[in-house]
Amino acid sequence: MDLSWLKIPWTPLALIGTAVAFVIGFQNNAAYGRIWEARKIWGGIVNTSRTFGVFTQDMLTKDEAGPDTTDAQIKKEIKSLTYRHIAWMTSLRFAMRAPKPWEYTANEKTNREWGSHPPEHGAKLEDELEKLLNKEDLSYLENKENKQTAILYLQSHHLRKLKEKGIVWEFSFLELEALVQELFSLQGKSERIKNFPYPRHFATLNHFFMWIFVLLLPLALVPQFADLGLEMQESHPLFGKFFVWFSIPFYIVVAWIFHTMERIGRTGENPFEGTANDVPISTIAKGIEIDLRQNLGETGDDIPKPYKVSFHTQY
Repeated sequence: MDLSWLKIPWTPLALIGTAVAFVIGFQNNAAYGRIWEARKIWGGIVNTSRTFGVFTQDMLTKDEAGPDTTDAQIKKEIKSLTYRHIAWMTSLRFAMRAPKPWEYTANEKTNREWGSHPPEHGAKLEDELEKLLNKEDLSYLENKENKQTAILYLQSHHLRKLKEKGIVWEFSFLELEALVQELFSLQGKSERIKNFPYPRHFATLNHFFMWIFVLLLPLALVPQFADLGLEMQESHPLFGKFFVWFSIPFYIVVAWIFHTMERIGRTGENPFEGTANDVPISTIAKGIEIDLRQNLGETGDDIPKPYKVSFHTQY
């Protein structure tokens, strides 16, 4: 059977490959940009959280408060503000781990084999908040959908009351409110990445273009190697006769590169999904919590343990 008509010229396929490479490069740059921005946002949360912790300890004093204010009361207020901030981080990381319809990477075979299950998927937010907040705060949050925003409202209300009591000086109140404002900003940036997916038409078309190129590649590659083999037969008969078979490993390498690069772009689209390649917000938040609670003077079993990190998983 004559199958010579099943070949296509190399030049148009090379143009298709060039276009696919450009599109894959665009997708990878966009996906990496989302991951890098998410990491910078949570880096900002780390810095702002540490600043908030030290400000609350040094700016809450009884110098301007009433005579009935004691050191124990000051420590209680500091602990309340600190624990509420930890509750805010906890609510935010749970919100970032909530599944979205466009998130699919966690269901892929590789992630299932690695056991990529962030701690938020096996716990309830309400149980975590009960360890950090009092009954009044929990009652306030009960009917709030965006609990992290509601917690920052509680922080601001609490700071205002402390200013009215004279426990927080007016200038210190403004500094602490500026940190609350910064936390609102960082939260909004994080929610923006979570709630706005990478445009599906870019990702879907790129996937189809890659497979079109990979499936058409043998139709241009095999004839090209066959022609090269014919040219070699005069000087190297045996090598030229079997040279066409070198098209197979060459095709495998090229197809693997394009497929892998396209997959890299897809796995980086949603940096909070909870896969092995995402931003480890659970580990970051738990690290901040440990720092803040240690600086409150807590030790031993009072402080939670960090999440375990392995070669395949970081949360």
